[in-house]
Amino acid sequence: MKRLLQKVFVAVSGGVDSAIAAATLRQAGFDCTAVYMKLYDQPAHKSSDAEKVAKHLGIPFEVLDLTGEFKNVIDYFCSEYKQAKTPNPCVFCNRFIKFGKFLEHAKSKGAGYIATGHYAQIIEEENNFSLYAAANTTKDQSYALAMIDRKVLKDVLLPLGRLDKSRTRKMAETLGLEVSNKPDSQEICFIPDNDYAAKLENLCPEVVRKGNIIDSSGKILGTHNGVHRFTIGQRRGLKVAMGLPYYVTKLDAMQNTVTLGPDEELLHRNLTAVGANWLIDEPVEPFAALIKIRYNHKPVPGCVTPQKDTVKVSFDEPVRAITPGQAVIFYLKNEKGFKVAGGAWIKEACPP
Repeated sequence: MKRLLQKVFVAVSGGVDSAIAAATLRQAGFDCTAVYMKLYDQPAHKSSDAEKVAKHLGIPFEVLDLTGEFKNVIDYFCSEYKQAKTPNPCVFCNRFIKFGKFLEHAKSKGAGYIATGHYAQIIEEENNFSLYAAANTTKDQSYALAMIDRKVLKDVLLPLGRLDKSRTRKMAETLGLEVSNKPDSQEICFIPDNDYAAKLENLCPEVVRKGNIIDSSGKILGTHNGVHRFTIGQRRGLKVAMGLPYYVTKLDAMQNTVTLGPDEELLHRNLTAVGANWLIDEPVEPFAALIKIRYNHKPVPGCVTPQKDTVKVSFDEPVRAITPGQAVIFYLKNEKGFKVAGGAWIKEACPP
């Protein structure tokens, strides 16, 4: 299953990572086409930056309009918040748009592969392809890719898997790319000002509902203007004076309540998750893994028990702020690094 040098469509966003992904593949001899995915009403300069990268590298450029398909990501985003969950639209988008619709488009145009600027690795082993964390785990983005379909791994190239960001920027500088010092994007693409609440209220104004802020005993501590303005573990902006630090410990869409409590009420050793996605042969027995419950969470040891579409996770030590709606990802450590076994969507933290 050796990867042959052939036509590859590279997702180019106008940032430095995707630019160097394209440059690396071109230098390796691949026939590259740069593709800018138009997902929503994006500023014109974004596609312009991507086109400049393509022109500088001397490769074809095209814009792929996926605004209709991207509405599914927006719908998912709104639906999760309506259920008092904290969604991860980037993880959702990667499965259905970037490694779904984009791949379909590339194949329809005769491409053998797609490529992106994600910091993760795809390693061939025993006639299969596996997803691994980046060699530099401080920049690793495998969490964001863990819910993609296993069968697409053979069609994906991730040229930055063994680089770190400083090396990427240096390469861009050496190539004379204008994007070499372009800041990293820290927000969700369709919320450029990072104001989630305002975006939600514009997309689905029905989320604005006054309700009660309570403690774990049900005592009313105050009121809120919408559960969507809170997330598990939040401390700032609660507007409730308790005399000691209190955090959001639970959100309830049905009761329209926000529950606060001390830090110890955020600690749990168990969770259930749904919509399991396996990047290894589907396990039927419990297995030990390193487990990540959010993008910036350091993986911690625990036991994963698969139950068809549902997964139960037990941690060796309590973890803080398990958040419904986020992805939980399972890693297996071996001599090659941290292999992604799969993931699922967190349903709830639960008692032992």
